[in-house]
Amino acid sequence: MSSTTRDEGSEEGVTFIYEDDGKITARDEETGVASFGDTKAEALRMLAEALELHAGGGDPVTDEDLEEFGLDPDDFDDKELPEFMQ
Repeated sequence: MSSTTRDEGSEEGVTFIYEDDGKITARDEETGVASFGDTKAEALRMLAEALELHAGGGDPVTDEDLEEFGLDPDDFDDKELPEFMQ
């Protein structure tokens, strides 16, 4: 069973969810963006990266990136990439 910690009534801050498998999920209360890690520190680092991408940061996905993900770039020529991959 997972559990959470958070200040009740707060719309800001981070909620930590302790999963049954030992992972810790960190969720930003303002945006609803979440990520996880093996420790609170790792979950927060991953959440920071997810928040940056959510806010439009990061670099667009290249053909080389798609190949690294095991995808054929030609399969995406006629399709727009999902927003998170742009």
